[in-house]
Order: sequence, then C-alpha cells, then structure tokens
Amino acid sequence: MKRFRLAALAALCLPMMPIATFAAETSAANALSQAQLFSKGDEYSHVRISPTGKYLSTITSVEGKNVLLVLDAQTKKLLNAIRFPGNAQVGDYQWASSERLVLAKEYLKGWSDVPQYYGELLAVNADGSRKAYLFGYNSGEQQTGSNIKKNTPMRATAFILDPLPDDERYMLVNAIPWSDKLNLDFELSQDVYRVDLFNGTRKRITGSPIGQARFMTDHEGEVRFVVGEDRQNTTKVFYRKAGEWINTDKLNLGLSDFHPISFADGKNTIYAAGRTQGETLGVYRINLETGDKTEIIQDENVDPSNFWINGTNKQLYAVEFENGYPSYAFVNNEDSHAKLLKDLLAALPGHQVRIVSETRDGEKLVVIAFNDRNPGDYYVFDTKKLKLEYLAAARKWLDPEKMAEVKPISFTSRDGKTIHGYLTLPYGKEAKNLPLVVNPHGGPHTGPKNGRDWWEFNPETQMIANQGIAVLQVNFRGSGGYAADFTIAGYQKWGSDIQFDIIDATQYVIDQGFADKERICIAGGSFGGYSALQSAVLAPDIFKCAIGMAGIYDLPLWKDDSDVANSSSGSSYQTDVLGNNLETLKAMSPSYNVNKLKANLLLVHGGDDERTPITQLESLEKALKAHNYPYQKLVMDNEGHGFYNDEHRAKYYEQMLGFLKTNLKL
Repeated sequence: MKRFRLAALAALCLPMMPIATFAAETSAANALSQAQLFSKGDEYSHVRISPTGKYLSTITSVEGKNVLLVLDAQTKKLLNAIRFPGNAQVGDYQWASSERLVLAKEYLKGWSDVPQYYGELLAVNADGSRKAYLFGYNSGEQQTGSNIKKNTPMRATAFILDPLPDDERYMLVNAIPWSDKLNLDFELSQDVYRVDLFNGTRKRITGSPIGQARFMTDHEGEVRFVVGEDRQNTTKVFYRKAGEWINTDKLNLGLSDFHPISFADGKNTIYAAGRTQGETLGVYRINLETGDKTEIIQDENVDPSNFWINGTNKQLYAVEFENGYPSYAFVNNEDSHAKLLKDLLAALPGHQVRIVSETRDGEKLVVIAFNDRNPGDYYVFDTKKLKLEYLAAARKWLDPEKMAEVKPISFTSRDGKTIHGYLTLPYGKEAKNLPLVVNPHGGPHTGPKNGRDWWEFNPETQMIANQGIAVLQVNFRGSGGYAADFTIAGYQKWGSDIQFDIIDATQYVIDQGFADKERICIAGGSFGGYSALQSAVLAPDIFKCAIGMAGIYDLPLWKDDSDVANSSSGSSYQTDVLGNNLETLKAMSPSYNVNKLKANLLLVHGGDDERTPITQLESLEKALKAHNYPYQKLVMDNEGHGFYNDEHRAKYYEQMLGFLKTNLKL
C-alpha cells in the first residue's frame, strides 16, 4: 500500500519550515539518541475526515507549536495550514460542518510547559476563509454575538459538546462560567449553548443540575443526559424530559457506577453501563419510561475498556475488554459498523483497530491500527469498495519489528488474590536472567489511562527494553477496571497491600527465571513514584535502585497541600482512599521511613506540579539529608505533573538510562 508523505507536503507549504530544513531534520533523526527517539511525540495526531469526505485533517508540530493541516482527501495535496501567531497554538478541533472547522486556542506560557486553555473557540473554513472568533475572551477582544446583548464577552471556558455535523450553521458548546472560578467540586451552573458557526451568536439551551458536568446528546443533537459529582464526590446522573432534569434514581435501576453510553433505537431507550454488588461493569439496555433493564454484555474479570459508537446512527455496537490481550464483544452483529470492525481486525491481524473519524454517510473511515510494538498507523477505509489505504505513521522513526513484545502475566499474591500484569521482554534477547525494571502505574484507582496498565505501546517501557532490560507492570489491587471490589481492596492500603502485590509480582518474575534477582530496579511516576520509594522501603533487599518521578512521599502533607486537597470532592476522595489516622499515614510515607532504604535513588519533579507539589520532593529531601542518605535529582521548573516538553522528557530519559545502566551493571 502506498504511503503518503504528509510531512513533506507540509514542508512545501509552510514558509516557517522550508524543504531544506525538513530534509536536514529528517536525516538528523538517524543520529538521535535513544532518549530523544522515544521522547518525541507523535508526528501526526487527531487525524480526521470531513463530514462529506472531501478533506482530511491532522495536527502536527512545526517549530514547537501545533499546526492544523487540511488536505484534499483524494490527492492528499495540502490545501491549508492553520496556525495561530505568537505563543498560541491549535488545541483540539472538530469538523462542525462539511466545510467548517472549530478550533480550540491554546497558549504556550513561559511559566508552564503544558499548554494553557482558557476556553476560546474559533472557526475557519477548510480553505482558510471566513475566520471567526466564536466563544471566549482573548486579550480584550470580545466575542461577537449573544442572544442577550451584541458584543458581550463570554467569560467562560468552552468545550465542544456536539459539532452537529448534519447542521451547517450551528454547534453545541458546554460552557463553565469564570465567575465560579472553575471550583468544580461545587454544584456549578454549567451551561449548554447553541452557537452560530459564522458569527458566534449564542443561545442558552440548558444548564446543569450537578457539578463537573458531562453532557450527552441524542440522535437529533438534543441534550438528554448529564453526569456529574457533588461535594461528597458522589456521581449523579440526570436525564432531560419535557425541559426538566430528572434524577435517574427515580428509575430504581439498582446499579452503581451507572452512566449512559448511547441511545438505542428510540428516544427513550439507551445503552448504559452499571454494576451490581461490587462486580465488573455490565452493559444494559434501559427503557427510560418504565425503568426496565436488560443486561447485554458483562465480562467476569474486567470492566469494558472502550465503547464503540456508530457515527452514523450514534448507537453502541461493540464493547472492548482487556484482560491481558484485547477482545471485542458485539452488541448487534448486524450493525454495519460491527461488520466493518470485524473486517478491519481480520485485515490488520495482531492489532487493535479504532475508528477515529468517519463521514456523515459512513462510507469513508479514518482508522488507527496499533499494538504493543506499533505506536500506530493511520488508514482511510472505503466501506463501499472495501479498500484500505495507508495514510501515515504516528512515529515513523520507530520500527515496530524491532520493538519489544508485551506479554500478559498473572500470579497469586501472598493472601490468595489473582493479580494480573504485563512483562515486556527485550527484542532479540533470551528471556532468562534479565535485568528488570518494575514500573508501577499511577492513579492508583482512577484516571483516563493511569488507573491500570494495558497491553499497548508504551514509549518509556520500550526505551528501557531497548537497552536489554525487561519491564514489569502490575495491576495491583486498587487498580481500576477489575471490578469495584478489587479497586476498593486497595483503599487505605497504599503503603501495605498494594506494595505487597508489586513485591510479590517481582518475586514471581524472579522465580519464573525471567529476571536476575541481583539486578532489579523500580521506577514510576505519580503514585508509581510513591510505589517506587515505598516498595523499596518495604523490600530493601530486592531493589538495587528506585526512581521517583513526580511522586507522593509525605501523605500527611499531601492531604493538605495539593490540587486534590483544595476541593471538597478531592478531600472526600483522600479520606476514602487514605483514611485520617496520622500514624498510619506516616507509616505509609517514604519521608518518614528513609532509615529503611538501601536502594540508590533518582528523584525527578516538575516545579509547577500541582497534583504532587514540589513540597513532596522537599519533604523527602529533608529526611534524606537528616540521615546523610545520598540521592540524585532532576527538577524542571516549568513542568507540571509529568513532562510535557519533548526536550525535557529526553533529558529525563537520558539521566534515567544512565542511572539504570550503572545500577543494573549494563
């Protein structure tokens, strides 16, 4: 299949990046260090097709800023490059009509490497014409149009709710008023507006009865559901009937963690997820008029990892699960998209396949295929001709054939629980007596991708494996996705049972002959950084070194000083998962137990981290110095919770690899 060189086309049309410069950068890529190669973000992301299939679009980076490229879908000729001047860049975007795009405007600020979003939405035609500022407030520039008063600035953070691609004039926006200071633990009045795509005129459709609102529209673009949390961090779900919000508690469904997925074949029938008695999350068909529910799909081991919605009829057609390798369950085998997904999985064996964008009629799809060794390849699939056309690689500088295999594992913990995880084995090495890095995930309980580990391409894991080192990832108790009881089993056990699962997993890999017991280190970020230090406290003779990245080291301090502690819902979460016993918190805190350490330490932190503030590192440093305990550290002042900047990430990776090589005797 032909591979189209989108980057070369971009070079031809962007004066800020001439052909010679691009060619030099391409040839120089071969000379990049391992740390630089694996720290580079995707060359292309957010690849989408316009509603009529006339255009393709993608985000790429030019001179450190995100630029949106628009191409002719047939010829792949670059038609337009959309960029913002100064320190602004393109954030998320959507095709809101056959010709019109709506873009979020982000800012790169000197005090933070993470782009800042202030809720501004702008629109432009595919050819670059008819630019309009739709929503927000930018440097004194007032947005034009309001159903209340012309030229009134909208001081709110806006998010695209529904682009309404069938409507050539309007879209729906979820707006969070600035007057509430974004303190989302309160039951805020978030609003949904219908916004004119050409002049920004807006009309309020409804408000939310609950804070942290996530709205859902039906087949016709009507706002019908909202999910949110109250001050006690309790999730509540409402549906809209005759203009009024009705609490779904009135349906008496008997389900916890209930949330809607999509509408079914009528305005009053939905597919929804929920669980009973601490079990795994099931998928149900629910009648909103009668409250009748029918279970459609449930896996006995894991919660769904992804829900597949047909873009043409907005109905659920498949559910994805990951208990080890990914698997698929089909809600309706006769659904056109169910058949297409099966065809795509057959055409791209060994890969997960996701439909990331499609035309209004469903005849053309943009899909991405990826697996444990491949960060992703984009294709255009013609559903009428059944033709799969290769488009571009997310990271063409990494050869999937030379990446490491990720193998699912499971074992029995010291108290009889079945624990799952993944072992990454270096390419071209015998899987025997290997040096090992244990890599606990973040979270530990929730998060979009950090509530558990997955069978996937992980650049940091692959970089370590590329050095001939095996990597162990553990879905310890407390991890999300393995039923509610399994998650709750980790509550108030952060410094004990969770770490015992990690330690037991390490011993299992040693006993199976994969790892050399004399060459084992542990490294993680966020909660994983906490685990790296706490596991080294509890099992000092196993781990030769430990790397804490943005870790929590002082739990009593973290309960007072973090963005989590600053909200009532966050404080409620901390009480649930940590408890309030000061002595227990100290016993589970590395800062109070450095006298038990033997491992060599590398501590890495972002100076602008709000989730685990720099005070966490300072607390641990104070304790280490009091005990004359040596350590290395790396602090990036402008970074937050994890490193966003590619260069900073490469610097961290360089120091990490050097530290590992020394301690693992490579």
